[in-house]
Amino acid sequence: MAKVTLIGAGGKMGVRLTKNLKNSDYEMYYLEVSEAGLARMKEAGVEASKPEDVIPVSDAVIFAVPDIYIKKVANEYVPIMKKGAMGVCLDPAAPLAGALPGREDIAYFASHPSHPSVFNWEPVEANHFDFFGGIAARQTIVCALIQGDEKYYDLGENLAKTMYAPVTVSHRITLRDMGILEPALSETFCGALITKMKEAVDIVVEKGVPKEAAYDFFLGHINIELALLFGKLPGGQFSDAAKKAIKIGEELIFKDTWKDIFEDKSVEEQIRAIT
Repeated sequence: MAKVTLIGAGGKMGVRLTKNLKNSDYEMYYLEVSEAGLARMKEAGVEASKPEDVIPVSDAVIFAVPDIYIKKVANEYVPIMKKGAMGVCLDPAAPLAGALPGREDIAYFASHPSHPSVFNWEPVEANHFDFFGGIAARQTIVCALIQGDEKYYDLGENLAKTMYAPVTVSHRITLRDMGILEPALSETFCGALITKMKEAVDIVVEKGVPKEAAYDFFLGHINIELALLFGKLPGGQFSDAAKKAIKIGEELIFKDTWKDIFEDKSVEEQIRAIT
């Protein structure tokens, strides 16, 4: 795989990929339509091409556009992809929602970054502040071959490792697995919880606790509690008093049906809602 077209190269996600791919071994082409995106591309030192010039000769076409637009964009460009090429999605939602046009003579691949872990240790202090990943902090990625011969998995994974570098581990999973991870786990569940956690800290501050003290106390406790629960402190566990408080919190906060978020029917509904 030598020639790659990045659609949406100046978008919020696309420009991150542009910065990693422009210095790679791939022969890169970039597509963008928005003025803001074109300006970001200029800052990144790349120029936009014409779709009809580059997509028909590309070995891979990356769809770095929002989920709600992928169906429109894919229907426009997939028909002019060459036989044997590969379409790459950065998120499982669109392919799971059936947004990719049917073509048996091309492959489809999906990959998404895990983002740097809260337990990352970076030898260079500045790297700690690459919270999103793809610049300096190490991260893992997940990959799925949606359609195509097995050879396309290695090609897609190598491309993904370049897009999201520096990558430590690439997890091979199914597209269904990826949908459970996002949106269900990372956004529907975790995003909702963390949003309410921030609201809880705001309530504490409204009740008179100094903001700096509340933030320091809360973020420190998140760190130790995550370490306890995710095996970073072997043999560590919550105190008996903390276990009682956790039980009270679970009964006050959660409905008995919260696990339904991860059922296939619910995941499908979430995907339809965001696409």
